[in-house]
Amino acid sequence: CEKVESGFMQYYTDIDRHLDFYWISHTGERVHQGEIRYGETNTMFISSYLGHTFHIVDPTTDEVVRAHTVEFDHTIVAGKPPSLVEENPRSRIPEVVSLLDNEWIRHKNVKRTFSPLGFAKGRLPDDIFASMGAYYYNNAPEAIFEEWTGKGVFVNWWESNIRFVQTPAGLKGVWQEALRGMVERWVGLDLEYTSLYGMRRYEDGARLLMHVDREATHAASLIVNVAQDALERPWTVEIHDHADRLHEVVMAPGDVVYYESAACLHARNTPLKGGNYINLFAHYRPVGDPEWYKKENPPGTPEPLLDVGKCQLVGEPDAMSQGAVVCEDPRIGPHLSPTMFTATSGKDLYEWWEATAEGPPIGPVGMMANAAALEETMDTCEDCNKGPVGENSSGVAPPSQVAAIDYITEL
Repeated sequence: CEKVESGFMQYYTDIDRHLDFYWISHTGERVHQGEIRYGETNTMFISSYLGHTFHIVDPTTDEVVRAHTVEFDHTIVAGKPPSLVEENPRSRIPEVVSLLDNEWIRHKNVKRTFSPLGFAKGRLPDDIFASMGAYYYNNAPEAIFEEWTGKGVFVNWWESNIRFVQTPAGLKGVWQEALRGMVERWVGLDLEYTSLYGMRRYEDGARLLMHVDREATHAASLIVNVAQDALERPWTVEIHDHADRLHEVVMAPGDVVYYESAACLHARNTPLKGGNYINLFAHYRPVGDPEWYKKENPPGTPEPLLDVGKCQLVGEPDAMSQGAVVCEDPRIGPHLSPTMFTATSGKDLYEWWEATAEGPPIGPVGMMANAAALEETMDTCEDCNKGPVGENSSGVAPPSQVAAIDYITEL
């Protein structure tokens, strides 16, 4: 018989109770394998074989809560976790504001860079894509509500249910080793694996707030789009480059986005419209160097692409990832947001969060776009060269004082 990995979790009991876990022998005898406690973090993984049968049993009633015969690598669930969606989602706005201020501060703390823009788009090898796709297809019915209690507001779990498909360690190891080689070729140095997270399934209305990842462990990372279904519009991953210009990248199943996830702010602010979107995330850092982010770039590191000259919108304002914005330096690539938005503060990030609440903004937004529009009108504007008038004529708000906060999450 073929050996496979089998995972078992439960949301059947309350948090302080357990279910018993049995292998059913070929003679029908129950053989106790252990206890399954409540929640995703207590998932029990075992090595098993095709055709083997297991029972998850309530010890207080001897009821078989879930019977399962192994057909492939899998994780199955007994019971259903509670939804986290709240009746008054606007009550979370103060937390959103605080988080975005803090993330703006954090992304400025990383000294080292690895690439000119901080991100690039690529493609999975066919065999790895097939392996991930098959695992998701087989296990999609077992997707649970992702646990977010105490993890912050990085994903809008209070507005939209975010689901999670647990992945066994052996399969993760196969995938992460293949992905590590891809990321090493992108950054041009040896890396060590620190985390592989997923699969996360976003559903209608899902949003991911602008943030950066853990500095010590998330130097060079990879987003994998495993699958997507019935989307009513593209759901772009938003990444701010090393000059804080916004890029919006459209992904298809099997596409990857390399990104410097502790340095470059990234998000999906526009709500997912219709269907679902399944991602996996892999993270790496320079070998044996948890303080990589405190160091200057070593010789030979590509220079960050900061000045790209004049930029202008030449395509349709809703044409993401199609070269709608052209700059004097073509190295900027095809993903620059048609809004031409550049962030300068946590306040800007929050205003972008609000501006995208009903869908992608159409047309230029923010400082970069305003500068381009101003340049086009300088010859005809009679008041452009006049001095400032009135209070706060600089138009610049005083900087806010924001205390940094610690967090632990996986994004």
